[in-house]
Amino acid sequence: MAHINLLPWREERREERQKQFYLAMGATFLFAALIFYLVMGYANSLISDQNQRNTLLQTEITKLDVKIKEIQDLEAQKKRLLARMQVIQDLQESRPKVVKVFDSIARVVPEGIHLEKVVRTGNTITFSGTAESNARVSVFMRQLDENPEYGESRLEVIKRTSTSNNAIRQFTVEVNESAAATKGDK
Repeated sequence: MAHINLLPWREERREERQKQFYLAMGATFLFAALIFYLVMGYANSLISDQNQRNTLLQTEITKLDVKIKEIQDLEAQKKRLLARMQVIQDLQESRPKVVKVFDSIARVVPEGIHLEKVVRTGNTITFSGTAESNARVSVFMRQLDENPEYGESRLEVIKRTSTSNNAIRQFTVEVNESAAATKGDK
């Protein structure tokens, strides 16, 4: 029988399979590298698009912040103008009030009372003066209470300047301007 050596055939087949295996490995590696490159390119394009959107949003936010600041400045200016208008309106309303208060002072001061000082602080008027007797001060306070320009009067101080019968009394009376009178001026 003839001997056929099958080893070289097997050897050639093994080498052929190894070549195919290496070619398949190389093709797989190239395919994987191509897929990786495409995925990375797609991800980078998504990141780039998102960064552009973020930049656009940041620009718009900055513009809106400027507009918000302008609106806040305008609101502050509006408040200042409204406050000024209110002061002017209050002054316009109180202009005739001063005349009425001075007129009423002349009417409510009885004989025997001499006012030395009249001080207005806000809506409070303080009368300081001298009187011939306590009864004169009492009449003065009663007339203040009855006058529509004033609220209730309060006696702060009354003191006698000497011990003789005709001694002069120094007094201080406070009274608030009437709220109803202020509303009546409008």
